[in-house]
Order: sequence, then structure tokens, then C-alpha cells
Amino acid sequence: MNKQQWTIILAFIFVLIVSVFAVINVRPVQVDYLFGSAEWPLILVIIGSVLMGGLIVAFAGIFQIVKLKRELKALKAERAAAPAPVVSNKKIDKDVQKKPNVTPLKEQPASFDRKEK
Repeated sequence: MNKQQWTIILAFIFVLIVSVFAVINVRPVQVDYLFGSAEWPLILVIIGSVLMGGLIVAFAGIFQIVKLKRELKALKAERAAAPAPVVSNKKIDKDVQKKPNVTPLKEQPASFDRKEK
């Protein structure tokens, strides 16, 4: 299973736990606002709080994604405007000059004995 599948499974488990918790708590409670108060079923208060928390996290995530996309776009533009790096062939030249690490054969098969005519 990949990461996205685990995320979806964990989200469903969280929703199930919150739903069971909310259904168990159905009695009315007093909710105070800045301008007054009202009685609401606790199930609505719990579900509303979870939804508000989810929206806050979602907007924070969207904000972070937009910020990272802008940063990536700026870095790509900076990279495209920068001159191409100069590649040094010093290491390649050194590797070519090295002799292979092979020990010579002491006896060669007869098929390698070729005489030029």
C-alpha cells in the first residue's frame, strides 16, 4: 500500500471515531457567542468544531502549496537565466591516463600466437 492509501484509511478511521463520539453526545449544551448565547445539540458542536479544524488545516496546506509552487517557479527562472556551468575534463583525462589494473598472462593459448607474414 502506498502513502496515499494509508492517509485515506487513517482519515476514515478518524471520521468514524469522531462520528461515534458525536452520536454518543447528543444532549443540548449552551454555546456562548460574542453577541449572545444559544442551546445546540452537542453532536452539532462536535461536528462543527471538527469541520472548522479541517478547513483551517486545509487552507494552511493550500497556502503552503501555493508558496512552494511560487518558490519553485522562481528557482526555475533563476536556473534558466544562469549561464551554463563549465565542465572540467581534468578527472576524465586522469581516468584515461590510468593504466588498467590487469596483470599480464604468463602463458597465452596457442590461438594468440599470430605471426605476421
